Amino acid sequence: MTESTKQVVPNDPFPTITGMATDGGTVTLPDDTDGSWSVLLFYRGHW
Repeated sequence: MTESTKQVVPNDPFPTITGMATDGGTVTLPDDTDGSWSVLLFYRGHW
């Protein structure tokens, strides 16, 4: 497995990912979070 497809296991740090925000900007996780706990919602949109 390459580093980009490595399975996350307990006690691993959260991998850095960048996604689109609802305002058209980008969000980079976990860098853009304020605390040690966050909720991540994936919304698929219209079927």
